[in-house]
Amino acid sequence: MTEDIGIVISELDYGETSKIINVLTRTYGVIGMHAKGARTMKSPLRSVSTKLTYGKFYFRYHKDKLSILTNVDALNSLKNIKKDITKISYTSYLIELASQVVKQNNEYEKIFDLLINTILKIEEGFDPLVLTNILELKYLEFLGALPILDACSVCGKTTNIATISSFKGGYLCSDCLKDEKIVSEKTIKLIRMFYYVDISKIEKLDISDSVKNEINMFLDDYYDRYTGLYLNTKSFIKNLSKL
Repeated sequence: MTEDIGIVISELDYGETSKIINVLTRTYGVIGMHAKGARTMKSPLRSVSTKLTYGKFYFRYHKDKLSILTNVDALNSLKNIKKDITKISYTSYLIELASQVVKQNNEYEKIFDLLINTILKIEEGFDPLVLTNILELKYLEFLGALPILDACSVCGKTTNIATISSFKGGYLCSDCLKDEKIVSEKTIKLIRMFYYVDISKIEKLDISDSVKNEINMFLDDYYDRYTGLYLNTKSFIKNLSKL
């Protein structure tokens, strides 16, 4: 029997009473699991084989085919997330993003821990947009596409940083500035802080809407330019923000 911490990222009805679930695990990445009888009323797997179930999974592991789920010990019900459409949307996006990142990088434990720490902070009530941007920035390192945040991306100078440009790949100093949009000094400082912050230790996120928008716009454009990831859940978040 194998055990691992994970979170259900998708579920699919299988046969008359069962499910196939995909679980992002800390050790193995994404695993497909057969949850036998999980759709029956009395099944102990019924409530723990749904999307966003976070817990310790017990299963018979098969590397090249479906593993067999036997039991799950829930670690956090994520009840605050599950009753808020905005939080559900951001969490679903982060899970989809993480599942794509592990396809390109096998540092499963680091990728998983960053994801779970972010989700737990959303559950605590912290701003899901800010947390999403923090995780997006950190995941760029695993995708081999981290922007330059310690110096000018053009000349390498560490002084007189004037803005940040997705087109130029990071910070720009005043000497290398052409017609790029100027962002606030707070945005320049915070985006670097986002990369270095320990998500699990965040106790306060007091950021103005204008700065949040500048950071989010930069990361949206940066992901479009350099990652090749186009996620349906991200489109849903964008549409949700327009309502």
